[in-house]
Amino acid sequence: MPIDEIARRAGVGAGTVYRHFPTKESLIEAVVLDRLQALTDKARSGIDFAEFFTVMVEAGLTNRAIADALAGGGYQIPADADAALNAAFAQLLHEAQQRGTIRPDVTLDDIQALVIGCVVTARHRGATVLVEIVVDGLHA
Repeated sequence: MPIDEIARRAGVGAGTVYRHFPTKESLIEAVVLDRLQALTDKARSGIDFAEFFTVMVEAGLTNRAIADALAGGGYQIPADADAALNAAFAQLLHEAQQRGTIRPDVTLDDIQALVIGCVVTARHRGATVLVEIVVDGLHA
């Protein structure tokens, strides 16, 4: 979608968009970073681990740039945004493991691979029941 169309849909002039985002890539980066910050904030909000796992899969399904960023393909997440999201997700995992609700042998790398796998599978098959199966399998 051209930046002019994005500006029209946002209800601002194209000049405003170009002033803040000189390229389409810079606009995409800003959107991705905003969404990653929202995910990080959600993880820090006291949400349950299993619920956040579902939120992460849904984020990947609704936004291809987020999915690509989380999978390490296409758009590359800046290190600080990646570290913040990973730390928040790791904290949720640790807390759930301490409560005994999530298996103690599961690592953050495992969880990230499962999120990506669920996104790819749901995109291909059009079903998200896999998320429920995965979350059930993660329970201690």
